[in-house]
Amino acid sequence: MIRYDALDALPVRGALPCLKDALEGHGTAVLVAPPGTGKTTLVPPALAGLLGEGPARRVVVAEPRRIAARAAARRMAWLLGEKVGESVGYTVRGERVVGRHARVEVVTTGVLLQRLQRDQELAGVDVVVLDECHERHLDADTVAAFLWDVRQTLRPELRLVAASATTDAQGWARLLGDAPVVEAQGVSHPVEVVWAPPTRPVRPPHGMRVDPALLTHVASTVRRALAERAGDRAVFPAGRG
Repeated sequence: MIRYDALDALPVRGALPCLKDALEGHGTAVLVAPPGTGKTTLVPPALAGLLGEGPARRVVVAEPRRIAARAAARRMAWLLGEKVGESVGYTVRGERVVGRHARVEVVTTGVLLQRLQRDQELAGVDVVVLDECHERHLDADTVAAFLWDVRQTLRPELRLVAASATTDAQGWARLLGDAPVVEAQGVSHPVEVVWAPPTRPVRPPHGMRVDPALLTHVASTVRRALAERAGDRAVFPAGRG
């Protein structure tokens, strides 16, 4: 059973008509949507026709990381009231959970690159969504170039969407043949800044090695935040200055 209450609460829903019009008229589009608006978990099933709107299509979503691919597929399946592998599945290196009737498949960019090398036409795929396209790396850039070449020479009907919260929208629009840019409005929430420095100096990270004192401090700060306020927490530890 589709969880329409959760779907209707996602702000990106208001941008879906413009996105669909852009793909129908141009074949490519750039979607700019702030974090938490639902671009990763609502747009693919909507484009696949899984929400009862529009024709049935097969959509492949490219994610830069394995953990993101798995999480996105699980969230979409939950929104549809299904198990992963039914209408929505995922493929990462060494693991594939995709049923016979899946219409949305979330893959890593590495997996998509290998697939393009085996099957340049991406037979059976109607739409490819390059999610988090601001995360530039060799696999993602090569996939984008291959997809554009496939659309230009082999399959002009293949629809391409580049999606991100912070990408250079106009730059991607030029890369995708002056594609329309569709922007989704986010929801603002009040933010309180609390300064909580470590009680003693912390050694800077060296390669993959992190001072255990920093990890202990992060854990204690999270416990403090959980104790002071009700609700969930998103934690973003600093990587490099």
